[in-house]
Amino acid sequence: MTWFAETLYSGFRQSHEIVRILHEGRSRYQRIKVFESARFGRVLALDGVVQTTEGDEFVYHEMLTHLPILAHGQAKRVLIIGGGDGGILEEVLKHKSVKRATMVEIDDQVIAVSKRHLGKICGRAFQDPRANVVVGDGARWVKETDERYDAIVVDRPDPVGPAEILFSRGFYADCRRVMAKRGILVAQNGVPAMQGQELTDTHRLFAKLFARHGCYLAAVPTYVCGFMALTWASAEDIRAVAPAAIARRFKAAELRDLGYYNPAIHAAAFALPNFVQALLR
Repeated sequence: MTWFAETLYSGFRQSHEIVRILHEGRSRYQRIKVFESARFGRVLALDGVVQTTEGDEFVYHEMLTHLPILAHGQAKRVLIIGGGDGGILEEVLKHKSVKRATMVEIDDQVIAVSKRHLGKICGRAFQDPRANVVVGDGARWVKETDERYDAIVVDRPDPVGPAEILFSRGFYADCRRVMAKRGILVAQNGVPAMQGQELTDTHRLFAKLFARHGCYLAAVPTYVCGFMALTWASAEDIRAVAPAAIARRFKAAELRDLGYYNPAIHAAAFALPNFVQALLR
């Protein structure tokens, strides 16, 4: 019996039994591994840290996608920073209202490996004519592009290596520049029980750059030790959208085969435990 041990946190680890290894190699930026696990299906790990699994990817990808798009109500142009596995791209393109989804991923090997081995996660997203897949630096993209976006999804990993810049003030100032008038930005922000300071730092950074900001929660089993925090920022308070409006938009979107997101979850995700509220002060 062979095990994959993730040691993201000091003094703690989680392990997955490996049924078979599908890919193992190193790109210009990181070590990439895809394996079939006994419990969660196929798993993508980068530099020894689990990024996504077939068994629970729907939670993360649905909550980073449908919540901001339906909170906006008229999103036509969406930017994804990172997300090379294609999971966010697939969920974005479920919205018929989206005319263009641009995904900027720095590592072309993550895209190639995901196309080959993670079809259950990316579906046919990479073949959709509305998809604009760019291999490049997301930070440079938001600094230089003339495009404006109704929604920006920052599918960032943990703040190490090439991803460190995706936690910087300069990067989010550039994101603000490319947001349309009612644009909404969302980003992955770790597990508060284990990465509380990361959430606090982002909260303080967003307070300096955006009129309204906050976080919402999602329970992703393989992002262990409790809820995952997903941060948001906009010129308006996205929590103020009436539940009835979210329900109407959800029905009109005709989203199929969702495993986690629905209008009730949309509203409930903004309810924060006391210890998370304390991290946002």
